[in-house]
Amino acid sequence: MATANDRRNVLIVDDHEPTRLLIGRIVTQELGARVTLAGTCDEALHRAKADTYDVILLDLLMPGIGGYEVLRQIRARGANRTTPILVLSVMSGRDSIARCRELGASAFVAKPVDRELITTMLRSVLAQKGAAKQEGAAASPDNGC
Repeated sequence: MATANDRRNVLIVDDHEPTRLLIGRIVTQELGARVTLAGTCDEALHRAKADTYDVILLDLLMPGIGGYEVLRQIRARGANRTTPILVLSVMSGRDSIARCRELGASAFVAKPVDRELITTMLRSVLAQKGAAKQEGAAASPDNGC
């Protein structure tokens, strides 16, 4: 049986509060995940340094340093450098998608966000992460700790 500690931890970064809250509701209702919200680039980087997430949802069009730089900095260092990052943006041209891939994004979803699509993508990413975690645990020797 899953405990509160087994719940997935998701960071949602978007400067548009209604979008941030909508995505947070989707993630909570559909996946039962624990959600952390960030409305600025600085807040996103602070949260990414302070906690480890199972997945990060990131908007590109953000005031300040912007989503591309947030993505670059998260990938450059810290506990979340290998965390799956799903970029959610209205900037869905080839150049934007290619730049996100170069910076290490795991996937790209065009806004407006479709509930079914985002739920399916998150389940897939989290299942892959869970499988990788189990493989790592199986490969680790049991030292009785």
